[in-house]
Amino acid sequence: MKKIGLLSDTHGLIDEKILDFFKDCDEIWHAGDIGNIETANKIVQYLPLKAVFGNIDGHEVRISYPRFQNFKIEDVKVLMTHIGGYPGKYEKEINELFKTETPDLFICGHSHILKVIYDKKYNLLHINPGAAGKSGLHKKQTAVRFVIDGNDIKDLEIWEKDRY
Repeated sequence: MKKIGLLSDTHGLIDEKILDFFKDCDEIWHAGDIGNIETANKIVQYLPLKAVFGNIDGHEVRISYPRFQNFKIEDVKVLMTHIGGYPGKYEKEINELFKTETPDLFICGHSHILKVIYDKKYNLLHINPGAAGKSGLHKKQTAVRFVIDGNDIKDLEIWEKDRY
């Protein structure tokens, strides 16, 4: 059993309250737009980090983290990227990837909108954790945590805070 903290779109800001929310997690996953390598390094000092770079990330983040993370944890196959879309409106490249990679869990960020949707077409759970940082049009900072136990993805909890 693994407890995962998931966030995206920190844009160089990691709120200490999010780290408190993740305190019982085994690792943190970041779905891109980290903002700078210092933010990633701060997270790594706290817990192990799996991350992808986003469209605003510079050279240091891009050489440290890939565009796609494709891995298995417990019995769950995970595909994570920054720009991916959502069920029925995936980016073309994601639809192509789904033909060769068959994830159980697809994670992306970019939209700054928290979404958790089961995709019947691809038989996967889609999670976009929204935006954990303060840059953008969103009114709430958000993050999620959940448990992966065997092939079960369960106990999803949402953290949110007014952005202002």
